[in-house]
Amino acid sequence: MVVQDRRGGGAVVVAVACGTGLAVGLLTTGCSPDGAVADDQEPSGRTAAAAEVRGSAAVLLRAGSARVRTSMETTSGGTRVAIRGAGGYDFATSTGRLRVVLPDPAGRTGGGHQPVTEILAPGALFMKNRGAGVPADKWVRVDTASLSDGNLVTGGATDPLAAAELLRGAREVTYQGEERLDGVMVRHYRGTTDIGTAAREASPRTRPALVAAEQGFTTDAVPFEAYLDEDGRLRKVRQWFRYANGAPKGVSVTSTTELSDFGTKVVVHLPDERDIYAGKIASPAP
Repeated sequence: MVVQDRRGGGAVVVAVACGTGLAVGLLTTGCSPDGAVADDQEPSGRTAAAAEVRGSAAVLLRAGSARVRTSMETTSGGTRVAIRGAGGYDFATSTGRLRVVLPDPAGRTGGGHQPVTEILAPGALFMKNRGAGVPADKWVRVDTASLSDGNLVTGGATDPLAAAELLRGAREVTYQGEERLDGVMVRHYRGTTDIGTAAREASPRTRPALVAAEQGFTTDAVPFEAYLDEDGRLRKVRQWFRYANGAPKGVSVTSTTELSDFGTKVVVHLPDERDIYAGKIASPAP
């Protein structure tokens, strides 16, 4: 619930709604008795919160560009690995460049592995230094619409625009209050988003990837936590996926995307066709 106090001519959030009990692999939300709000206040508060979260993708498109930090943790069969990334993203062109650090077999991030360079583009993921047998100076190109997860998981970092567009299907959203994130005051929200709804509402550049993801995950419901600044820009989003990936019980994935330095210049050059490897590779996915 969001309650506004307009004393002094301003609109100030002074109350919050109940929590959602988020956890990796938990794909439902609900209110605890201790956190419940009045029945006559809950619907309008949740509607306002959901509307703001759903609109955050459009705000990012207007922001132009941003610095990006990513984190992806996967859990399968009791084994957990973490992948970190950093770089920049241009929302105007839907292109980005990330330096992704993979874990070694013992699970230590960067333990002996060369970082992977990734270029994100509409409908495509380019990876350098990834895949057995690929020459060091060549790129691997993957059609994201052909991936069963729409590249929400495969690249080891969720495409920042796709992560934001996924919120277009937000529902059951509760406002958790204000807090400081990297020196910036943000509004914290929790809820679930529906992949199918998000795919229908997404921009044409992202829609094919989300349509693919709708088929690859074991449920359409994706829990999330989102942090928006005073301009409605997404500063951080954490999303919990359950990905089939051929495993008997699937793979639990926690993906976190952090955005900062909006408007910073981000230059992304797509690889030349002659620099793209056309041979066979062992696996393009982390």
